[in-house]
Amino acid sequence: MIRIAQQNDWVIFLIVGCIFLYVFMLLSLKRDSTVKEFLRQKFPDSVNNFLSWVIISVVFCVLFAAFISPFIPVVPEKVQAFSFFGFELTKFGFALATISGLTLVRSLFSYLFYAGTGSLKKWELFYFTASKFYFCASVGLMILCLINFYFTLNPFKAFGIYTSIFFLLFIFKLLFYFLHANNVLPAKWYYKFLYICTLQIVPLIVLWRVLFF
Repeated sequence: MIRIAQQNDWVIFLIVGCIFLYVFMLLSLKRDSTVKEFLRQKFPDSVNNFLSWVIISVVFCVLFAAFISPFIPVVPEKVQAFSFFGFELTKFGFALATISGLTLVRSLFSYLFYAGTGSLKKWELFYFTASKFYFCASVGLMILCLINFYFTLNPFKAFGIYTSIFFLLFIFKLLFYFLHANNVLPAKWYYKFLYICTLQIVPLIVLWRVLFF
C-alpha cells in the first residue's frame, strides 16, 4: 500500500497569519506595546479595547477550530448538503463556523446580560480582562496545533490529555473571572451564578454536542 503523506502546511499558514494579526494589534492598536506590557496594562491606560478583543476572538476561534478539527468524527450530512460556490465545508470549516457562531451568540447574550442586570458599566471592563485570558490561551493553542499536527501521537491518548487540559483551563477561566482585581462579574452572587451557568457552561455543552455527536 502507498501511504500519502498528509499535508499540514495550512496549519503553519494559519499560525503565521494569527501572529501577524497580533503584531498588528500590539504595534498599531496598542501603540507599540510588548506582550508583557499588554498583559500588565491597566484599564484606564488602555486604548482600542474593543478592536483588540475582536482580533483576539478571531485568532482564538481560528486556532481552536484548527486544533479540534482532527478529532471531529464526521461532518453531519445536513452540513455537507450546503455548498458555497461548489465547495463543501471540511472538518476545519465546520468547526470554525460552529465555534465562530457560538462565540458571536455568546458575546451578544453576554452584552444583553450585563445590560439587563444593570452592570453595563462593567461590560467594557469585562471584555478588556477576558481578552488577556484568550490572548494567552491562543498562544498556547499555537503550540498545541504544532504538536497535534507535526508529532506522531496516539489519537485516543492525546484526546484524553487535551480534554483534561481544556477542562482545567475552563476551571481556571472561571476562577480568573471570579477573583480578578477588576471585579468584572456582576456584584450580586446570583447574577454571577447565572452567568457561569448560562453563558459559560451551556455554550460548552452545546459545542461538544454539535461537534462530537
